[in-house]
Amino acid sequence: MALNPVAFHFSCITSSNPRKWTSISPSSVFFRRVVVKAGSAFCLPSSALRFGLQVKAYSGGNGSSETRDSSLVVCFGEMLIDFVPTTNGLSLAEAPAFKKAPGGAPANVAVGIARLGGSSAFIGKVGEDEFGYMLAGILKENNVNGEGMRFDPCARTALAFVTLKKDGEREFMFYRNPSADMLLQESELDLDLIRKAKIFHYGSISLITEPCKSAHIAATKAAKDAGVLLSYDPNLRLPLWPSAESAREGILSIWDTADIIKTSEEEIAFLTRGEDPYDDNVVRKLYHPNLKLLLITEGPDGCRYYTKDFSGRVKGLKVDVVDTTGAGDAFVAGILSQLAADISLIKEENRLRDALHFANACGALTVTERGAIPALPNREAVMNAMLKCAA
Repeated sequence: MALNPVAFHFSCITSSNPRKWTSISPSSVFFRRVVVKAGSAFCLPSSALRFGLQVKAYSGGNGSSETRDSSLVVCFGEMLIDFVPTTNGLSLAEAPAFKKAPGGAPANVAVGIARLGGSSAFIGKVGEDEFGYMLAGILKENNVNGEGMRFDPCARTALAFVTLKKDGEREFMFYRNPSADMLLQESELDLDLIRKAKIFHYGSISLITEPCKSAHIAATKAAKDAGVLLSYDPNLRLPLWPSAESAREGILSIWDTADIIKTSEEEIAFLTRGEDPYDDNVVRKLYHPNLKLLLITEGPDGCRYYTKDFSGRVKGLKVDVVDTTGAGDAFVAGILSQLAADISLIKEENRLRDALHFANACGALTVTERGAIPALPNREAVMNAMLKCAA
């Protein structure tokens, strides 16, 4: 099979010491996007075009590249540390050891997009502590724009202990009392960064408490007013909400403002109070008039998609599951990286299905390793997995 040689080119300008970032103005710290540059060793199959994958090549006279705002995805919300047991099937008390892994759904998506060659940024708050500095470093290492990241000197970075059942599914115990991500204020938002985006992505955890709830609503409004597409993954975490009913109300309170929604069969059942999530009539109840794309992930079975004009299912890839943490976020990164490059694929079912095959592969590869961000794949790994599956 013919191969089309391209390469990732990394470029950034920032302080070499993340601890000093708290004293640097947002305008003086920025990251340049990962781009694909012709003529070196990293290879992608020429069949990428058959899958409808958006791979853009740029070359500048001086070998550098500026961030292209037209394809920027800005992710808003929490970034935290997941502690994942090194042995599956045990309770937290029984686990002999834990692997420290950076996580937080919106941050996972931002890193996932950057690893796939896209342009992404993260807006959120961490503690002015060792874990916060570590997370800032993770964004830097992965070429995620960190202009919107803030540090709180009085609150700690959030922690989550994740128990893994024998089948790789998860249970969570959170340490947020309050954590820094809950304390992001509207006045701390980088609204210019939000307005530059092609897509603004967020979850529901940032809606649980003030002041972050008001910051979330203000950020979403700024994006909407600027004509930015809104992407919503509810990412239900019941233990964080005061009650199941408050979770349902909170998640649905912003449902009708989103242009793109990704959810799961469990979340559909929760939001519809136990109705069958596999019934298209049930799903269509959640399809609001202004929605462009509704996606439902089904783990190893792949995903379903719904637009105004068509709907269907795309099969997943079969893999050996180690840890499902971050699988949904990897899927979101996969599809948003494609939509940011060309939103028109929503209107063409064959192209949308190709993009969802790619997103499914992103999710599948992520469950083969422990942790979220450490397991997020790059484009080469995804393409190889798709080719192997098609063989």
